[in-house]
Amino acid sequence: MRRRGYDAGQAFPIYITVVAGLLFLAFAYLAVGQAAANRNLAQTAADAAALAAAQDTRDQLGGKWVGIVLDPTKWQDLLNGKAAQMDGCWRANQLAQLNQAHVDGCRPSFLRYTVYVQTDKPVGKSVVPGTEDKHSNAHASAVIEPLCTFDPPREDSEGQDVLPRLTCKNNRYWDLDPHHLTDLPRPEDLFDVHLAD
Repeated sequence: MRRRGYDAGQAFPIYITVVAGLLFLAFAYLAVGQAAANRNLAQTAADAAALAAAQDTRDQLGGKWVGIVLDPTKWQDLLNGKAAQMDGCWRANQLAQLNQAHVDGCRPSFLRYTVYVQTDKPVGKSVVPGTEDKHSNAHASAVIEPLCTFDPPREDSEGQDVLPRLTCKNNRYWDLDPHHLTDLPRPEDLFDVHLAD
């Protein structure tokens, strides 16, 4: 009888050690989860910021399209992005803020934006030392891809200039009448915006 009580007394410290170890592992997994969530927040903010900057430039190009639609000699430069003013970083800042982050860098290049962000909130306190002041960083790139082509301008049977047919991806096309310009392609018809690989 005495021996049995002695064995039970020895098992109790082992039980406490195992429970403490399991609790530590649980808190460690929680810390990893906090860090992963913060990292995901940073990546979401970077993706949204890069896309917003590129979409702003795409919309500017769409606005310029309306101004040159009657001059097909300028179409190719616009569709190639040569008329683009890569100044959409202000939109990147807005979208990063909406996603609880701020832009550390915004690099526009020809029809492409690369945006670097940092989360505003740190990972927070955990069993892993140093996480309370640790912020997550991420970056993303978005590109503006032209979607349309056209044949060279031509004249009709009466010698009048005819606007070329604008052919875009997804089997969309526009036969533009210079006297009735009511059905013009939208910016998203002319250009696709997507995250770069």
